[in-house]
Amino acid sequence: MAAVDIDVPVETEPQICNQEDLERLAESFKEQGNAYYSKKDYSQAFNYYTKAIDACPKNASYYGNRAATLMMLCRFREALEDSQQAVRLDDCFMKGHLREGKCHLSLGNAMAANRCFQKVLELEPSNREAQQEKKNAAALLEYQRMADFGFEKRDFRKVVYCMDRALAVASACHRFKILKAECLALLGRYPEAQSVASDILRMDSTNADALYVRGLCLYYEDCIDKAVQFFVQALRMAPDHEKARLACRNAKALKAKKEEGNQAFKNNNYEAAYQLYTEALAIDPNNIKTNAKLYCNRATAGAKLKKVDQAIEDCTSAIKLDDTYIKAYLRRAQCYMDTEQYEEAVRDYEKVYQTEKTSDHKQMLKKAQMELKKSKRKDYYKVLGVGKNATEDEIKKAYRKRALMHHPDRHSSATPEVQKEEEKKFKEVGEAFTVLSDPKKKVRYDNGHDLEDDGCFDGGDFDANNIFRAFFGGHSGGFTFDSSPDSGPGNFFFQFG
Repeated sequence: MAAVDIDVPVETEPQICNQEDLERLAESFKEQGNAYYSKKDYSQAFNYYTKAIDACPKNASYYGNRAATLMMLCRFREALEDSQQAVRLDDCFMKGHLREGKCHLSLGNAMAANRCFQKVLELEPSNREAQQEKKNAAALLEYQRMADFGFEKRDFRKVVYCMDRALAVASACHRFKILKAECLALLGRYPEAQSVASDILRMDSTNADALYVRGLCLYYEDCIDKAVQFFVQALRMAPDHEKARLACRNAKALKAKKEEGNQAFKNNNYEAAYQLYTEALAIDPNNIKTNAKLYCNRATAGAKLKKVDQAIEDCTSAIKLDDTYIKAYLRRAQCYMDTEQYEEAVRDYEKVYQTEKTSDHKQMLKKAQMELKKSKRKDYYKVLGVGKNATEDEIKKAYRKRALMHHPDRHSSATPEVQKEEEKKFKEVGEAFTVLSDPKKKVRYDNGHDLEDDGCFDGGDFDANNIFRAFFGGHSGGFTFDSSPDSGPGNFFFQFG
């Protein structure tokens, strides 16, 4: 017996034969969409509203409902298109105009939003929602005006303040977010700026403004090579992006000039390095981090050129730009040491050691503290007028000269004030000689020890005349000095008793 083929019925959607059936089907889809919307299942609601639109594309309310769903999904640009289609189909569709206005407002277009809300009020003058949204649109326009004025005056904090309030109304406005991010970057708040730009790039990887801001953050953080990559990418997306073009040019020029200066310094051409760093500093005053390094580099070149005061100023400029810049503190501290400004050096080394507690920094601080302590004692080398590396013979010669110069007998005919001052100097010369002529005392003095505290020297019981007599052979008599106008410190003779 031959096999018989049996057709198995397949379940399909009902065959729609006329417009009335289509409208019933569309209405069914809309009701299902409403049910999902009530449950806050906006994705499913969107699907059913789309089916309703496909079945009956001339119904304004279906577009209006889908627009409401897209707004809940924060897809405001798509919602705007549906709202606009809804009012094209029915110009008296009040909810359509209201939703269009809200989409414009969320996207930052306050003028267009205001026109939509005005249309709603023409259709329904007592509509409180439209009245409130008109106020929001007016406030948004005012925040934009204040932000534009603030940016022009470089009051970037004011701009951030205005944009925060504008975004509370226009949450989907990329333009406001970019402006806020740019100002955060200009304020040095790079992580916040990068976060805003990155959020936009996740949604739109081709956004030239976001690419520019991302590059700007890297540029200001002295990551110039990476910054240039972002600027170039921004220019690919928008060839007429003037800010990206300027930033790219500055970044390349700054890198090139800085590298030229570094190379000149390595070649021991300090004058050229100094000039190149100066030229680099003029390229972009807003690049704080790079300019801090340039100031410190110029200070290093300046120190090599013996421009120590200028080097200190450059280090101070670097620290003003970046108060965490350890190299600038170390360079300035060394300059302070070189110019015997020990209190300032100690202050800088303390700052460094508090930040980085390394053994090297501890030693630098100790050395500065020792020099500060030594600087507050009498400088016996200065008293004798010799250098710190003076030989024993040089110390003796210096003592002979200074002792005779300030000996009280030499000034016996002077005023009491002069006699008192010369007697003081005579005593200091004796003290200096006592210490510097004794190898052990000299070592302890050079190492910063307090000789009186150590019991090596008692200034209270010190007798300068005894030192003088011992030096000149222990004569019991004094000296008689020639007081004629031409007499010098060597014009004396012994008078024996």
